[in-house]
Amino acid sequence: MDRYYIDGFLARHAADIRGRVLEIGDRTYTRRFGADRVIRSDVLDVKDNPQATFHGQLPDVPQLPSESFDCVLLPQTLHQIYETGATLRTLHRVLRPGGVLLATFPGITRLDQRGGPGDRWYWSFTSLSARQLFTEVFPAGQVQIEAFGNVLAAVAALHGLAAEELLPEERDHRDPNYELAVAARAVR
Repeated sequence: MDRYYIDGFLARHAADIRGRVLEIGDRTYTRRFGADRVIRSDVLDVKDNPQATFHGQLPDVPQLPSESFDCVLLPQTLHQIYETGATLRTLHRVLRPGGVLLATFPGITRLDQRGGPGDRWYWSFTSLSARQLFTEVFPAGQVQIEAFGNVLAAVAALHGLAAEELLPEERDHRDPNYELAVAARAVR
């Protein structure tokens, strides 16, 4: 279910995925939504990843050049980083003026605690906490927060159902009391 909301959010903001793009882990979303607008695609990863052009851990990656990226894609990552404020300050630093950070994070979900590398789950965000966190770094007028989901979608996700098993009106209804996924668009 969460991938349905993430894909929809990124599709709506596909025009922001342009120029030089930095994505965490791999180029999945850059390729899917950036199309011919992307001039250069970079990857940041903490693991030994042959796709990665930069290695390091957010929040402190001094090798990422300042004011270099037109877009940073941070899907389903921020909740796994303890130093969220420092992470957002780093991402703000590496964005060019007018650059866009597109981030998503889980709301109501099963915690991923399998114990492997990267399976840390420090935070759970709501639209309210995401707004507070992002506006501490980005100008308030440049931050848009969206929440997706409803009680039926949340129950379906917790039971492992796919988005396609619900009718569009069942998936797309938004109930602020049941935030299944949260997304942020922040402009430097």
